[in-house]
Amino acid sequence: MDKLAIQGGVRLSGEVRISGAKNAALPILCAGLLSADILRLENLPKLKDISTSLTLLGHIGMQVSLDDQGGVELQAAHLDRLEAPYELVKTMRASILVLGPILARYGEARVSLPGGCAIGSRPVDLHIKGLQAMGAEIHIEHGYIHAKASRLQGARIFMDTVTVTGTENLMMAATLADGMTVLENAAREPEVVDLANCLIAMGARIEGAGSDVIFIHGVDRLHGATHKIMPDRIETGTYLVAAAITQGQVRVLNTRADIIESVLDKLREAGAHIDVGNDWISLEMHARPKAVNLKTAPYPAFPTDMQAQFMALNCIAEGVGTVTETIFENRFMHVQEMQRLGADISVEGNTALVRGVDKLEGAVVMATDLRASASLVLAALVAEGETIIERIYHIDRGYECIEEKFAQLGARIRRVK
Repeated sequence: MDKLAIQGGVRLSGEVRISGAKNAALPILCAGLLSADILRLENLPKLKDISTSLTLLGHIGMQVSLDDQGGVELQAAHLDRLEAPYELVKTMRASILVLGPILARYGEARVSLPGGCAIGSRPVDLHIKGLQAMGAEIHIEHGYIHAKASRLQGARIFMDTVTVTGTENLMMAATLADGMTVLENAAREPEVVDLANCLIAMGARIEGAGSDVIFIHGVDRLHGATHKIMPDRIETGTYLVAAAITQGQVRVLNTRADIIESVLDKLREAGAHIDVGNDWISLEMHARPKAVNLKTAPYPAFPTDMQAQFMALNCIAEGVGTVTETIFENRFMHVQEMQRLGADISVEGNTALVRGVDKLEGAVVMATDLRASASLVLAALVAEGETIIERIYHIDRGYECIEEKFAQLGARIRRVK
């Protein structure tokens, strides 16, 4: 199993190109199931979760053709199986996103329940309730969701809690429903907007994406289209925090500032100087960061996927910062690994109190989930001596070529087989 070996103490500088957004690409790949025509996607990131999703779609019967420029052509003219098996779903919870499209187009779908997740429960009951409101008959049997509907009917659906994948699944299903569907308390994330833009290019009639009420007017069929995946805002934020934590100077390219404003605000609060352009963000840090307080919440508030990275920043910052996690109940598993590097962190309930220390020291640590992995890389960049990060398959799920990109910025980082 691969590891990362990082020698800390280098001030990062230079430019790094941001990949396509994993959390936008995964639902948009599933959108290809809604049409018999070719959907061409550009700026697709090369990630483990993407290859898992393409394997699942291929298993169902979709034709998949990848090129060398980060593009893929998808065609679901004839699906062999209307089922997503546990063996494929268990490795990636986003596999639930095939449920709505297959049901809407074929009238029946059988998708494995996703199972557990290290960072906390992410129940699919809102997906099921929404599809039932649209007229689907759903049974849970032998660990599978079995859904049937001759044709889904438009409905008004209020979601008790904000759910990104729930919003995406129901929005895709509603594109082929009979009549209008209204999704209330919908997720407002940019990835939801990117999915809506792709669906609109395919002929869907959608209004309100990016707000908490989305209107979908069902159509009889969707057609092919070409769509470019939006930049990854979490990868963008991770490299900006890396620049700040090492008191460096970094410009991130192929990205957008408008999708990451809450993160930029906290970086400015930490003392960073930030400039932005149409498709780039630059950050300079000339002194030790100042500790920041943050609380995660659904978009446009501070993203849970950046919580661990800012905890790493607070570990070596001047002062004391509090980090409150409101989205996932087990998202402080990186704390004990950071403590192995010398961090001063105490946790009470869903809040971590981080007292900045003068220095961290290299050690052997273990990645526990995707964003925790990134936070350990950031901490290792400023730790004295060498840090070994084990179980980095988590990183490969969400960060394309992470060691090459950090090496471009001057980091002393290598992958150990």
